[in-house]
Amino acid sequence: MNYKANSPEEYIKQLPEERQFAVSKLRAIISKNLPKGFQEQMSYGMLGWVVPHSIYPDGYHCDTKLPLPFINIASQKNFVALYHSGIYAYPKLHDWFVKEYPKYVKTKLDMGKSCIRFKKMETIPYELIEELCTKMTVDEWIALYEKNVKTK
Repeated sequence: MNYKANSPEEYIKQLPEERQFAVSKLRAIISKNLPKGFQEQMSYGMLGWVVPHSIYPDGYHCDTKLPLPFINIASQKNFVALYHSGIYAYPKLHDWFVKEYPKYVKTKLDMGKSCIRFKKMETIPYELIEELCTKMTVDEWIALYEKNVKTK
């Protein structure tokens, strides 16, 4: 779903009421637990955390005017999505997350390459997301990005 927002607060205000709490809580968890250097901003019409140009001047290879994306949260038609580029680019992190998920949630994991979909707001594994956020530093993400993503 497309929301026209210039700030995370504007984005959250536009969400259906039943999603505002979940997205706000995810936002707070990500902001608190990401290692130093990631910066929150609106990114691709979603809440996003990026590596700013001040740290990684090359930017995103698809459009170098944009900073390097890392995590996004989006409210889609039937779910809230958490996009985590590290899960996509680092199989060990992906496998860790897939293994840990059933310890927090009884329903089946609904996941794409970098997208984790939450259809029921009450089953979002906030503690697992909190731990996921601590697993990769800015420098580790840049190195992984340059090795696995940028060269493809």
